[in-house]
Amino acid sequence: MTAKLHLKASVAAVSLLVAGPALAADMPMKSAPPIIAVEHCKAAISSPTFGGLIKANPNPACFTTGIGDIYVGGAVTGFAYTQTNAFGIVAPGGELDRYGRVDFTNLQAWIQKADGPLQFYVHTGLYSIPALGLPLYSSFEQTESLFGPVPVAVGKWQINDEWSIQAGRMFTNIGSELLFSYQNLNISRGLVFNQENFINQGVQVNYASGPLAASISVNDGFYSGQLNWVTGLITYKLDDSNTIGINGGTHFSDFDSSTRSPRFQFATINSLQNSSIVSLNYTYANGPWIISPYVQYTNVASKPNYFTPLVGAETWGGALLAGYAFNENFGLAGRVEYIAQSGTRGDFAGVTATNVLFGPGSSAFSFTITPTYTWERYFIRGEFATVQAYDVAKDFGLGVGAGFGRNGLKSSQERYLIETGFTF
Repeated sequence: MTAKLHLKASVAAVSLLVAGPALAADMPMKSAPPIIAVEHCKAAISSPTFGGLIKANPNPACFTTGIGDIYVGGAVTGFAYTQTNAFGIVAPGGELDRYGRVDFTNLQAWIQKADGPLQFYVHTGLYSIPALGLPLYSSFEQTESLFGPVPVAVGKWQINDEWSIQAGRMFTNIGSELLFSYQNLNISRGLVFNQENFINQGVQVNYASGPLAASISVNDGFYSGQLNWVTGLITYKLDDSNTIGINGGTHFSDFDSSTRSPRFQFATINSLQNSSIVSLNYTYANGPWIISPYVQYTNVASKPNYFTPLVGAETWGGALLAGYAFNENFGLAGRVEYIAQSGTRGDFAGVTATNVLFGPGSSAFSFTITPTYTWERYFIRGEFATVQAYDVAKDFGLGVGAGFGRNGLKSSQERYLIETGFTF
């Protein structure tokens, strides 16, 4: 009996051993979590924006760090120019506007984290911003008198795919032309651009979904250090080639100039700090063509003065910018624009009437043409630009005006420029 039991037990054990693999195959098992490969350095880089024949680096330097992927880029560019009827205006550092110069336009680097919930962008270096109708000081003077060596430093919280909040020192929401030369079709910015602010300090909320993008910001307007402006933009992409937009801003309290350091007087113009602005723009970008017209309106309200009310000012302006790439290396760009200021000719500019152009009742036309050669990250381009001003103010009968030349009595200026360098 005992032997029979032992035999049955042995047979059962052998049966389990034989059937085990089959039973195990039928039993549910927990699978190990899939291994997800993290792809580094794949973020879409959108800053700084490039809007001309010079293109952004498609493969910027990228470093994987403990806080994520860090992208590094920059621009090293220089230019030479000569101009007629140099202004008689002296920069804060004591330099007089010159008839010609060789200088840097950009000696810059930028570093950014462009993905994940916490992002940042820092833009630093030396810069010169050539603009028609304004004196052109050295890159050292402009960097010191405008926004310092760190013009942009922004921290950003990407809440989800659609919403984000950013704060710090940032590019403006206003305008169609961009700040630094390599970002644009032309070397020089235009007359209409001169009515806009360039860099804001404040807080901004962004929204983007499909073809629609919008931003609204509370900031310090013309780099005044006082949070008394609100600006915003809305763009809508009609299709792959056509985009329309509206942008603008206004101050909600008057600027107290006594609180601002004289160092930033070229960035913070009192009359423009107390202004309002709206701009409508359209861009066509398809194949070799870039076409971007825009119209703009600004308003500076009247205000009390020591002896008599200071009459305000309005400007109406429009510009057409266009570029055509004949092949992958050579293109041609140009700009035509017209701007006019309200007011009565003969009013004392800056004394009884606000001046934001060439005096009350003045107007101006400009034409710019810029052939451009690019090869990979290197570029070289030349430029001819002319400005013709009309009804230039002549103040006090003392032989001083609000136009071109050492005494401000000239009504036109021509510039010849060449710029070369590379972006990385």
